[in-house]
Amino acid sequence: MLAMGRRARAAARALALAPADTKRAALLGAAAAIRARAPEILAANEADVTAARAAGISEAVIDRLALTPARLDGVAAAVAEIAELPDPVGKVTESWERPNGLRLERVRTPLGVIGVIYESRPNVTADAGSLCLKAGNAVILRGGSDSFNSSRAIHAAMVKGITAAGLPADAIQLVPTRDRAAVGAMLGGLDGTLDVIVPRGGKSLVARVQAEARVPVFAHLEGIVHVYVDKAADAEKALAIVKNAKLRRTSVCGAAETLLVDAAARERLLAPLVTMLLDAGCAVRGDAATQAVDPRVTPASEEDWRTEYLDAVIAVKLVDGLDAAIDHIETHGSHHTDAILTEDAQAAERFLAEVDSAIVVHNASTQFADGGEFGFGGEIGIATGRMHARGPVGAEQLTSFKYRVRGTGQTRP
Repeated sequence: MLAMGRRARAAARALALAPADTKRAALLGAAAAIRARAPEILAANEADVTAARAAGISEAVIDRLALTPARLDGVAAAVAEIAELPDPVGKVTESWERPNGLRLERVRTPLGVIGVIYESRPNVTADAGSLCLKAGNAVILRGGSDSFNSSRAIHAAMVKGITAAGLPADAIQLVPTRDRAAVGAMLGGLDGTLDVIVPRGGKSLVARVQAEARVPVFAHLEGIVHVYVDKAADAEKALAIVKNAKLRRTSVCGAAETLLVDAAARERLLAPLVTMLLDAGCAVRGDAATQAVDPRVTPASEEDWRTEYLDAVIAVKLVDGLDAAIDHIETHGSHHTDAILTEDAQAAERFLAEVDSAIVVHNASTQFADGGEFGFGGEIGIATGRMHARGPVGAEQLTSFKYRVRGTGQTRP
């Protein structure tokens, strides 16, 4: 593992200077190699799926693990899409001149070496490798043991593509063992060669990484996502948005988990929203007002207000206006994604300004909390911390910056 770190550091120096056209060609080559090697990748994936079923792994996890020809083509297409993104490295984000004639500019630079620790989904091998390389970073990937063969096959195709373009094979490395000690080594920073770690997986994995990592971490522990329906909400919009935010895909981190309804809209909106959710097959856990709407509603406990269900379950509560909604979100939320539904522009702007979440939304589904939907071409994850990257972490967020200062002989008095 230490040797991998040293090789990654050397590769990072080369990648930092790689022209944009070279990185683009490398990723297009990687996409082509994934397509060309589809039979090998699918065979490796079938071995992983067979082993997972034999081990009694749930069908939900197997669905995340399994690749089909269409899914694999989607993986290749995502790599090609990342290849065509604007190159963030070298972009001047600000420039100015001082009274003494010094000219300064702030320019984007790669972070260096990124470690990505993930579970189940073999597509992360391609997504994370591509985004890191696009931003000029070397990456060390540690996939889940259940996707070991799939990840190795995808990684081999990626390496074929990038080396054909003249970039070092060590730009994208995959930990070649299922041994959990490899994770511990990465959390230790690999003797100073890792600059940041990104965990992709369940709550237990993310919690361990955040607790034990000795390098910065880009991650979110939970997505306790709220939708607040204001008294000035449009009823038709509210019904459509709440249904999509909760039920489009219940297992994604941007899925709504708590619905807050303005008490002033109780007669007009609470019953239609609750009935719509129940009729759509979503279990509702509610406060007293919500329980009074329909006998199918079960009582909400205090724990429900801070639970990420990742299932067709939602907690519903009547709140006394915007201030109470913001207080509830700040008390029980996870600073991931929160939305307000209202036609009152002033209320919307207050919500967007005062709710301290990585993503705040007005009159749209929280399931847009996704790097692809933001136009980033993909994401390596969503970060809820307040330092450096926040929200969807795409290629641009995988860069830092430096200042370039140009003078004509100035000295400081």
